[in-house]
Amino acid sequence: MKIANPIAVLGEDLACEYLAQKGYKIIERNFRKKYQEIDIIAIHTETLVFVEVKTRRSRAYGSPFESIAPWKLKHLVKLAQFYKLLHPSLPDYMRIDAVGVNLSWDEKVEKIEHLENITDF
Repeated sequence: MKIANPIAVLGEDLACEYLAQKGYKIIERNFRKKYQEIDIIAIHTETLVFVEVKTRRSRAYGSPFESIAPWKLKHLVKLAQFYKLLHPSLPDYMRIDAVGVNLSWDEKVEKIEHLENITDF
């Protein structure tokens, strides 16, 4: 299944580049189970990291991070645990991060922010 929103695809591509520059090893993108999805799965310093990416071209509806609702975090935690069950050889320590990508209307990067460990799972 492809992501329909080209801005979301661009944001995820930029987030992958940003994380790779910070030393993250991207191991999978867009892992899905039913209607749930993890945007990026990576390994960083012996930690399995699940990354939610939010991309915005305007601050009219708040920052990218403000759109990560509590129910979304709950689904991310469950899906991350399921992913780990499918891949037991990956690192045991896990966390969920968020990357916010702010673009201008002509799709140039204005700012990329990275929040580590946005849940206590």
